[in-house]
Amino acid sequence: MAAENYSNGGPDSNPCYLQKFGLYSTCSNFYMIGRDKNQTVWRVLKIHRLDSSELTILEDPTTYSEFECFDLLRRIHDGNRSTGGLNFVTACYGIVGFVKFLGPYYMLLIKKRRKIGAICGHNIYAVTKSEMIPISNSPDQSNVAYSKNEKRYKKLLCAVDLTKDFFFSYSYNVMHSLQRNLRKNETGLGHYETMFVWNEFLTRGIRNNLNNTLWTVALVYGFFKQVKLSVSGRDFMFTLIARRSRHYAGTRYLKRGVNEKGRVANDVETEQIVFEDVPEGCPTQISSVVQNRGSIPLFWSQETSRLNLRPDIILSKKDPNYDATRLHFENLVRRYGNPIIILNLIKRCEKKPRETILRAEFANSIRILNKSLTEEDCLRFLHWDLSRHSRKATKSVAVLGRVADYALNLTGIFYCQVTPNCRPEGLLNLSCLVQNDEKLGKDAGNDKQNSSENVKPPMFQNGVLRTNCIDCLDRTNVAQYAHGLMALGRQLHAMSFIESHTIDQNSPLVDELMTVYEEMGDTLALQYGGSAAHNKIFCQMRGQWKAAIQSQEFFRTLQRYYRNAYLDAEKQSAINLFLGHFQPQQGKPALWELDSDQHYTVGSHGLNSDEYAKPSFKRSLSDGNILYGTNAPVAASNVGHLEPLSENLGATRGLSDSSSEMPTSEISYSSLTPRMSCKQLFGDMEMDHFFEGNRICFDENGDECNCTNFDMDWLSSSGNSCDDDTCDRSTTGPFSENIGVELKTEIATSSRRVSNHIRTRF
Repeated sequence: MAAENYSNGGPDSNPCYLQKFGLYSTCSNFYMIGRDKNQTVWRVLKIHRLDSSELTILEDPTTYSEFECFDLLRRIHDGNRSTGGLNFVTACYGIVGFVKFLGPYYMLLIKKRRKIGAICGHNIYAVTKSEMIPISNSPDQSNVAYSKNEKRYKKLLCAVDLTKDFFFSYSYNVMHSLQRNLRKNETGLGHYETMFVWNEFLTRGIRNNLNNTLWTVALVYGFFKQVKLSVSGRDFMFTLIARRSRHYAGTRYLKRGVNEKGRVANDVETEQIVFEDVPEGCPTQISSVVQNRGSIPLFWSQETSRLNLRPDIILSKKDPNYDATRLHFENLVRRYGNPIIILNLIKRCEKKPRETILRAEFANSIRILNKSLTEEDCLRFLHWDLSRHSRKATKSVAVLGRVADYALNLTGIFYCQVTPNCRPEGLLNLSCLVQNDEKLGKDAGNDKQNSSENVKPPMFQNGVLRTNCIDCLDRTNVAQYAHGLMALGRQLHAMSFIESHTIDQNSPLVDELMTVYEEMGDTLALQYGGSAAHNKIFCQMRGQWKAAIQSQEFFRTLQRYYRNAYLDAEKQSAINLFLGHFQPQQGKPALWELDSDQHYTVGSHGLNSDEYAKPSFKRSLSDGNILYGTNAPVAASNVGHLEPLSENLGATRGLSDSSSEMPTSEISYSSLTPRMSCKQLFGDMEMDHFFEGNRICFDENGDECNCTNFDMDWLSSSGNSCDDDTCDRSTTGPFSENIGVELKTEIATSSRRVSNHIRTRF
């Protein structure tokens, strides 16, 4: 929900966030009353009910006091007394959006919320109850509203359960990374156009009508977890966020690979945020690291089979020049900058070729793309067969940790020190950063000697590690945990919590971090694959009984198979309806009459063409989460160390000639340029030298060596613990329960009762 300004002091000089609402109705209109947290700002929204074919919303520009708002509602009640007066409908915490099937429009509301964390004083909420209310009060729509198809569409939309894995914030742009929020103070409509706001389509009507987002909330779908941890006697807050892209979103077998616009299936951005647990009002240190997962960016698929647990992989040859693959990596550069490090965990050898088909094609696509790139901008491509020896769990994670260390040397981390907001719940921006000549307050943390030291300059992340396996669930989650563990050591070191860049393997933090990443892996696997993740490696590291592990893996395999074969088609239809990819029309085929999701085409009741349009760099709204876009010419990125925000800002180069339209990066690396040999990085692992012309690593003397493509033939081969399609998850997920379709109304027959309702609901 964006801030609304009511002063002339510049952008966000006095931001207002409406956080609680009351909905009232007359026979011809809905009236929504919204107020801010401190009950000092009251606004009124009017929604017409008689015209069922159009969504007509009017916003009163007046800012009311509480008394003035009460008086307005009394006058509305008196003016409509002959037709029943003003009736209280419900209290809520924001509008999710509006939707229309074959009959009237419906309004989706958040009825209850639950605080799940806070970032720099900005609260993050989960939805605990929602409701869908029909707008129209026109009698000629009664037949359509209760028709069989209309009810079926309502039920299908309600299958997207907003109470599972959706989260939002009124004052913090949770759809963006911390680094982007601090570097680019954005408000308003642009946030809803990003790839991580799942109700973009549902809010499009009201946003275009009012030209603001004061009444709506931006829902992010994925995972959010915040816990308090400690090291060396000092507490800190650990936050793990996973943001699932709404582009090319869906279920495991119905969304694979890449589409024509370069969007990949199961595209998830993971952000790890660490900040000091200090008293409110004190300066604090904060750090974040972002990594990415996504399906292999090729045109490939697997047909859902009720007879085969592991369907064949079908690789299409319709993109011989890898244009869609190029678009995908250009998009990653636009979002994160260079370098892009690709960690490919699929199998190296199989009796019957399945994953190896994609392995060879993926390697060839990177080879082709790298031919047109400079050495600085080429794609760093690492092959790792994680499923070959997964029985050696601890050693496998250690090897993945070395890869994570290599990637972090290239990308760096984000770190800065921020001051408390001078205004309640104001947006984070550059003014929050502690200046170099300031000191840490004596009460900030337990280590008082820091108060006499100069404040550290900020560090920035540029580039990203992109990890994939086949499903981007089980094996990928293990690799992301290894990256998160290595990154946590650097974050705590930057905050002076530990002396080394790495965390002792005997530290309780190792198990605590594993628990959080395991929970994230289960949640993401449920969303995409239908069952909890295969956590064989995590279970082995905890020393769990082998028979119990095997039993759990088998159950999850069956669970995932059943959901993929029997339930995913309806789940995919619900997602398409929620995201606006399919829009019902009278006289057109219904959603359930189409053959399958794979047959959707861009059109009136197919995929929305604007949804997948390639974003323009001038707007820089659709995807950017790390970089701060400008219109400056694009230059090659350069490495800097601990550079302030205003100095020596690098830029990113794209993957093709068209990439000159990408925004430049203003972010430098944080520390440690990679100067290690291939053997130092990968030990005695086997490496495949697929490419001879591209260079991305260094030998013992610091000279570049020709090894763009590494193959570490190391980890498990027994299929499922971290890898195979035989993984399974629990039965519950965010697409099982209804949004809530019961209308709860209370009739206020007198002006006194109207006032009482306002006072009790607000």
